Amino acid sequence: MTVISHILGYPRIGDKRQTKFALEKYWKGKQDKASTLEQIQAVFNSNINEQIDADLSLITTGDFAHYDLVLTLATALGVVPKRFAGAADLDTFDRQFYFARGRDNTGKFADTAAWQMTKWFDTNYHYLVPELAADESFANLDFEQIIKQVVDTKEILAKRGVNKPIKVVLVGPVSFLYLSSSELEDKTTHLDKLIPAYSKLLGQLGELGVEYAQLDEPILSLDLDGKWQQAFERAYSTLQRIPPKLIVASYFDTLGNNINTACNLPVAGIHIDITRAKQPKQYVQQVIDQLPTHKILSVGVVDGRSVWTTDQAAAAEILAEAYGKLADRLWVGSGSSLLHLPVDLAHETVPEQLQGKLAFAKQKLGEVAICAKLATGEIAPDANAVALDLSLALDGAKVRAGQFASRYAAQQAKLNLPLFPTTTIGSFPQTVEIRKARAAWNKGDLSDADYQTAMQEEIKRSIDEQEKLGIDVFVHGEAERTDMVEYFAQYMDGFWVSANGWVQSYGTRCVRPPIVVGNISRPKAMTVAWIKYAQSLTDKPMKGMLTGPVTILNWSFAPSDTKTRDILRLQIAEAINQEVGDLQDAGIHIVQIDEPAFREGLPLKQADQAHYWNQAVNAFKHSCSIAHESTQIHTHMCYSSFHDCLEHISAMDADVITIETARSGLQLLDAFKGNGYANAIGPGVYDIHSPRTPSSENMQVVIDEAIKYVPKERLWVNPDCGLKTRNWEETVSALANMIAMTKKVREQYSN
Repeated sequence: MTVISHILGYPRIGDKRQTKFALEKYWKGKQDKASTLEQIQAVFNSNINEQIDADLSLITTGDFAHYDLVLTLATALGVVPKRFAGAADLDTFDRQFYFARGRDNTGKFADTAAWQMTKWFDTNYHYLVPELAADESFANLDFEQIIKQVVDTKEILAKRGVNKPIKVVLVGPVSFLYLSSSELEDKTTHLDKLIPAYSKLLGQLGELGVEYAQLDEPILSLDLDGKWQQAFERAYSTLQRIPPKLIVASYFDTLGNNINTACNLPVAGIHIDITRAKQPKQYVQQVIDQLPTHKILSVGVVDGRSVWTTDQAAAAEILAEAYGKLADRLWVGSGSSLLHLPVDLAHETVPEQLQGKLAFAKQKLGEVAICAKLATGEIAPDANAVALDLSLALDGAKVRAGQFASRYAAQQAKLNLPLFPTTTIGSFPQTVEIRKARAAWNKGDLSDADYQTAMQEEIKRSIDEQEKLGIDVFVHGEAERTDMVEYFAQYMDGFWVSANGWVQSYGTRCVRPPIVVGNISRPKAMTVAWIKYAQSLTDKPMKGMLTGPVTILNWSFAPSDTKTRDILRLQIAEAINQEVGDLQDAGIHIVQIDEPAFREGLPLKQADQAHYWNQAVNAFKHSCSIAHESTQIHTHMCYSSFHDCLEHISAMDADVITIETARSGLQLLDAFKGNGYANAIGPGVYDIHSPRTPSSENMQVVIDEAIKYVPKERLWVNPDCGLKTRNWEETVSALANMIAMTKKVREQYSN
């Protein structure tokens, strides 16, 4: 008897980022839609073929989104916010990009604010937040993209002469509502109209011969209240009557207090992720004890968020015991979608000490198939478990001297900044020239001296543009940096940075997370020479730009256990603290330590959150503990919900925090209404992830709202985030409007 093997999803960027490059050419008007779709189709075909080659029992499809899976589903369900009037006339392909980017690529409709974007649970992947009207009908259904994936998958199977069942991935209805925004106070009210839409979609899938539908319900890993637990019962009591067979998938944590709800849903089976369970063997047993005897249990044993190989011996022990109790009702899969991993290790030159220890998404396919055989005892496990040998080299976190009020006064005396100081978040456009120079340097075709000269020319351009615009606090533009985490990792001991290990962060934005391989330290200064050069070009204050320890750890591939992460986080904090000291000694009076992932690593279970917050705050405070009172420490945060962590943000005690507010419709400012914020704050006045240029009047809305809760003396003006993804024309245009708005509000609020 065999055990069914499957995955929950697969990367859709392509092993060489083909999807990214195809879409960006299309948006720039450099290639037509037909060519773009052809290139994307090739990536989709490869994804299906790789599952076939790995000999997985089920072929997973439906997870191939052109931008984001939640956006794909919302578009299919006919969600069209009012400001996108007429968007329903666009085809499925262009409509989704209009929502995501705020710009209609066909030119039929005017630019408008894009959908809000936020983190997918505790990952660095971002999803687009559907905006549901109070009377949302879910009537204008458009299942084209989902159905096409099924048809294409069947064709590939037929061409290869393979007879395997298909499993279609959809975001589950309850999680879809939970993760959406709505004009209704009770979002579960939408279920009455939403479920019929899901029923139609599932019915069409059944007619196509789809055997299984995987409905992703990741909110089952949260501490849900009774209302949301009951929403599951309402939703699935209707959906159970419609083929295909339903598998409800949870991941990223255990089911917790939702275990009874999940096990008793009227579906064919459930999927659990044991890769982040503290006691995985006991967790599997707990679920089996509550699962009705006719249901499937899919056990996610291959970590969809780790680049390390699976501990086959540990997996075999758990799966063999589960197989003894479940027999053919046991499935084996990835813990979560493999979306969160680089595509293929074959494109890497792996250091000797890491040989045989790493597995990217393609290699994880093989691991899933192996684990299914381990469950039945068909094969014996390899002894390939990997564990980092770490030691804590610090006595503990240190804290900066002085209180905010005295520090801010000392800083103002030194910096002499005007009311509503203007600045940017750090990066300026990564131009074609920058990328060409970096590529030539990496290949050895450009000398170190010539590369330095090329980057200095780009830095000078950034300084010149800021001088012309009249910005108050400058940044050097980060021309020399590919990524805000990767850059620092390459200068620290204890990291390995891959050459092609790209992972989708959002849309066509990809990052290359470094891999933690040992104790982390900083052999030498990482940024000082670049910042000193930039400061030499201007009399305006220059910000030193660093990435914080919480973000560096969260955006790296590192062990998931709490003890190890606590050690690593503090080691990184010490490295950053040393860099702050060197910048300070070099005459830099403002240092920004970015923490956009500050909330991202928050455990999904409330019982585990206090420890994380304590460690995260302590690490940040240690990272700037060397700073003098007159050295102004900034931090930046974006694209997360901060409503439940304001007290911890306050505890970080940064002198100035800049946050994303424009894209969220000022929702993040709500967090500062109740308890307030004692230090200085720069609410982002425009969304940099959209190519549209907002007016000065549009930007002023943010300041007019913020000044109700923060005294004008503590308000800064800045964009939402860094500007590396924009071109210079867009950048200068938007910043000019920002400066014009600032002059107006200075005059308006000066008295």
